[in-house]
Amino acid sequence: MFEKGFQNKEVNVNGHSVGLGVSKLIKVPVDRLPTGTIIEIPVYVFNGKEAGPTILLQGGLHGDEINSIELVRRMLIDKRYKIHKGCVIVVPLLNVFGFLNLSRDMHGKDVNRCFPGSKTGSLASRIAKFLMRELIINVDFAIDFHTGGAQRNNFPQIRFTAQDTVAYELAKVFNAPIMFASKLIPKSFRNECFKNGIPVLVYEGGESLRIDEHAIEEGIHGTLRILKSFQMIDTTIQIPEQKECVFIKKRRWIRAKEAGLLTSKVANGSYVKKGEVIGNIMDTYGETNIKVKSPIHGYILAKNNFPIINMGDAIFHVGEL
Repeated sequence: MFEKGFQNKEVNVNGHSVGLGVSKLIKVPVDRLPTGTIIEIPVYVFNGKEAGPTILLQGGLHGDEINSIELVRRMLIDKRYKIHKGCVIVVPLLNVFGFLNLSRDMHGKDVNRCFPGSKTGSLASRIAKFLMRELIINVDFAIDFHTGGAQRNNFPQIRFTAQDTVAYELAKVFNAPIMFASKLIPKSFRNECFKNGIPVLVYEGGESLRIDEHAIEEGIHGTLRILKSFQMIDTTIQIPEQKECVFIKKRRWIRAKEAGLLTSKVANGSYVKKGEVIGNIMDTYGETNIKVKSPIHGYILAKNNFPIINMGDAIFHVGEL
């Protein structure tokens, strides 16, 4: 998978050194509230004694994606997953300000559109710069955990960069229920890492401001499969077997043709046939009932859980093999 060999070494983050066989919590101060309260980003470093890859596990790049934060937190506190080989850098919550304000953004800026960042720019841009300068410089690859936004629930899925063969192989090992290649977005975290030769997997599961147990479990199991494949954790740890991953080749969003109240007729992740009714859009007086039909044979990758919709709103994400 990786052509280069791994050399376990001391890891340096924000002026703190973490030696072989050492675990350390590093609190990185990033700003102050108007009250003077210091805001810190917690960075956990688990450095094994033997050679292996260095991996970044990151949650909360968007502050309202609570599920990603909870997923990383659960892995963090489980003592069974002691790192024997390589190093794991864990950031449960990157966007502290967004989290405090129940917001995707940081002071009105999407951190995931601010890379590579700037030392003198907006706070979001400075956080992006910190991530690249202090963390990404240390790692061999990263897993970036996300959820759907704006009441859109993503069925557990792994995304990778089509041109990145290592990311593709890692995605197969992760073995989420669904996987597909997605385009690089300018100024995104994954795009900047790709330019620097760092493979990134993006795990999407659940929706913003909600806890989704199924999405959390799938994300944890996939991460453990990767750690286990590199013998970074105890190889006797049992991970539930996953059905064969569905590899999606094409995707499209179905958008509302009219405004109204949306009701779904299908479960997230289910297989639907072309022409199958997957939802209804009705007005509040019961005078209209528009059937929403799938334009293709495929799987429901995401669905909009917000019942009040406007014309043009994205309501179902469908992928075909």
